[in-house]
Amino acid sequence: EVQLVESGGGLVQAGGSLRLSCAASGFTFDDYAIGWFRQAPGKEREGVSCISSSDGSTYYADSVKGRFTISSDNAKNTVYLQMNSLKPEDTAVYYCAAYLAMTPWNCGYLEVWGQGTLVTVSS
Repeated sequence: EVQLVESGGGLVQAGGSLRLSCAASGFTFDDYAIGWFRQAPGKEREGVSCISSSDGSTYYADSVKGRFTISSDNAKNTVYLQMNSLKPEDTAVYYCAAYLAMTPWNCGYLEVWGQGTLVTVSS
């Protein structure tokens, strides 16, 4: 069974930090880019960041560049998203996702995603 399980969301004040984790199982980790998209109430889904499991290349949305860092531990099939200098506009449900055909400009085709974890940033 393909599974992506997120953890690490919560409530934080503006300027604070959180680290999200995504544990993947049930598929060949190296075949995919793993990353995160988010969705806030009333807003469209936004791709946040992803990392290639094969070569470690990364993608970041302009809205998070310089504040968020994605990393992976391939031995544990786990991807992390370190979120610093959080802003109220970062408030959303963050979903871990597996993508195919990642490019330097986007994460590629969304194949599977987890249940999501809520991040709330208070002002």
